Amino acid sequence: MAQAPTRGSYRTPALEHATASDAMRPGVISCPADTSLRSVAQMMAQQHIHSVVVTDLLRSGAEDGRWGVVSDIDLLRAADQDIDERTARDVAATEPTVTPDESLTRAAQQMAEHEVTHLMVVSPTTGAPLGILSSLDIAGIIAWGRG
Repeated sequence: MAQAPTRGSYRTPALEHATASDAMRPGVISCPADTSLRSVAQMMAQQHIHSVVVTDLLRSGAEDGRWGVVSDIDLLRAADQDIDERTARDVAATEPTVTPDESLTRAAQQMAEHEVTHLMVVSPTTGAPLGILSSLDIAGIIAWGRG
């Protein structure tokens, strides 16, 4: 897997040549699906992150996917509800995902189409999460990529 480029360096590709691996943040902070939304919020605040990967995500007794994402926007939408009773499972999004070699332009289109600010970057062979790609990561490529 390619190392994320140094922001603003000669190695930062232009948007039209960039892939998800060029911009993503490698590694993930995760929590079990039954974690309260208050605990998820505490994780985000302590780690200074905008999303948490949810593991072992099951809905309605059927597996929709092993992984999901709770973003800061999901927490804002749930803020007026009982966040101590609601869990990560209740709000985690299971789609869309991208692979490291997917074009950054396509990843941006997926974010816009699905109205999300984060995509999980998954292994093309195992589907395991490798990192998170945010709209701010894409903005960095737009701002600092070679033109």
